[in-house]
Amino acid sequence: MQRTAFLATIALTAAGCDAQAPAEATADARPATAAATAVPSSALASPTGVGVREGAGRTVDIENELFEFEYSYPAAAGAIPDLKALLDKRLAEALRELKRSAATDQREAGKAGYPYRKHSFGTEWEVVTSIPRWLSLSADKYTYTGGAHGMAFFDSLLWDKTKQKAHEPTDLFTSKKALSAAIREPFCAALDKEREKRRGEPVERDGGDQFDECIDPVESTLILGSSDDLTFDRLGILVGPYAAGPYAEGTYEITLPVTEAVLAVVKPNYRGDFTKPR
Repeated sequence: MQRTAFLATIALTAAGCDAQAPAEATADARPATAAATAVPSSALASPTGVGVREGAGRTVDIENELFEFEYSYPAAAGAIPDLKALLDKRLAEALRELKRSAATDQREAGKAGYPYRKHSFGTEWEVVTSIPRWLSLSADKYTYTGGAHGMAFFDSLLWDKTKQKAHEPTDLFTSKKALSAAIREPFCAALDKEREKRRGEPVERDGGDQFDECIDPVESTLILGSSDDLTFDRLGILVGPYAAGPYAEGTYEITLPVTEAVLAVVKPNYRGDFTKPR
């Protein structure tokens, strides 16, 4: 369950921000002075740079004076008509929202007399695994709205090949609460090990620092993986910035094996799709 280099875009986006922006500034922070950068309204309908590559999969890259937009999904997803239609719908919705918010922000910048900073949005879907009944997908995402830095986040999706229907990974379990209880301790232990590697010092969960506390694993993004392409035998927890550590620590990915405790909270009709690692 290794992530791609897609999230490096965050660093490139943030590099275009004001170097003097305070560390505590939010993604919507704005300087109060300086002239606005004019962006023609034609940028909404006629982007200056558009790249679209289609086959079974699809990649869309749009860049103009107002925004940057990237969205892609792999051939394995695009080869399934209903899933392709779903992802194309999400693509269109994300692009429409980016156009709207960027245009609104550009107008507000002009009124307030501060420079407009180009907005960005990106989504890259990739295959986690494909087993007989399910196609498991995850997405690295980012957004930038002109503040101190961009923000990385994640998404996931399960496609039921037999019923041609999309599910959230947590749908396969009796409840989020039950799944959290089944994996919380091993998740917290693995998270602390990763924190210690990055910080160079032990984590004290009861030390009073919010970034030393454990977090609820199911409040982050769950992905389901397989080592044999037959059944799900491992879980991935994708943790975004600020959830388990300061922004500078970036994101975390914790991989856990399917255990008896996990099997016990799988819904009966999906039980055959899970096994412990062999």
